[in-house]
Amino acid sequence: MLKNFLRYRMADKEMNDIVELMELSGVSRNSINKLIRNENMETIKLSTLIKLCDALECDLADLVEYKHK
Repeated sequence: MLKNFLRYRMADKEMNDIVELMELSGVSRNSINKLIRNENMETIKLSTLIKLCDALECDLADLVEYKHK
């Protein structure tokens, strides 16, 4: 099971708007919304997560966590 912490990382950077994250990362609104809503997490590309990590200045482990069911 994948769990994400995108909202927390955005709050750490004082980002209240998805548009700001879209502009910083180059990631589409749809992909960001999937993460925020925890929808189809398994379909998010690693390259997308890396772009978000770069924009939020965090490690991948700070953004997502995998736990075996």
